[in-house]
Amino acid sequence: MKILFVNACVRSESRTYRLAEKVLQKLGGEVTEVNLEQENIAPLTSHTLEKRSKLVAEKKYDDDFFRYARQFAEADMIVVAAPFWDFSFPALLKCYIEAISVVGLTFRYTEKGPVGMCRAKKLIYVTTAGGFIPEENCGYGYFRSLAQKLYGIADTQFFKAEGLDIVGADVEAAMQKALNEVEQKL
Repeated sequence: MKILFVNACVRSESRTYRLAEKVLQKLGGEVTEVNLEQENIAPLTSHTLEKRSKLVAEKKYDDDFFRYARQFAEADMIVVAAPFWDFSFPALLKCYIEAISVVGLTFRYTEKGPVGMCRAKKLIYVTTAGGFIPEENCGYGYFRSLAQKLYGIADTQFFKAEGLDIVGADVEAAMQKALNEVEQKL
């Protein structure tokens, strides 16, 4: 099984990364990591959007410009690790989403709307939060919508550890609870 690990964790002692490591350990398989902090992924601009549109029109999907989209489309399973920042996730992940959302590679349009073209049958989203994650979880909820409605990945799963920065919180107990949940549910 080819697992794509999208790592949006930027802290050296990332609690989100620790939780993601447990997920990857439980899954087994061949893991390819995309460490977003180490990649040079920038937001789309008028120049890069024009370049992308031209390449799509010419069906030049083998161009290096689409390397992230090809990698995402070809994975058997995807694990996304992103800390819960500002009710969402780090901007690096949004830039990555722009890089992988390519008509003809990860989805196509039909009269009924977009149809996913990704091979993955499952996407697992991992996060940790200093406070509590609200019900309308804009991080996982956004990525779940993309997976299901754009990329064609119906099965998504969510693991979290929260309340980690609340004064008096037992951080290790909260982390252990989340690690145990991974152990039991994967």
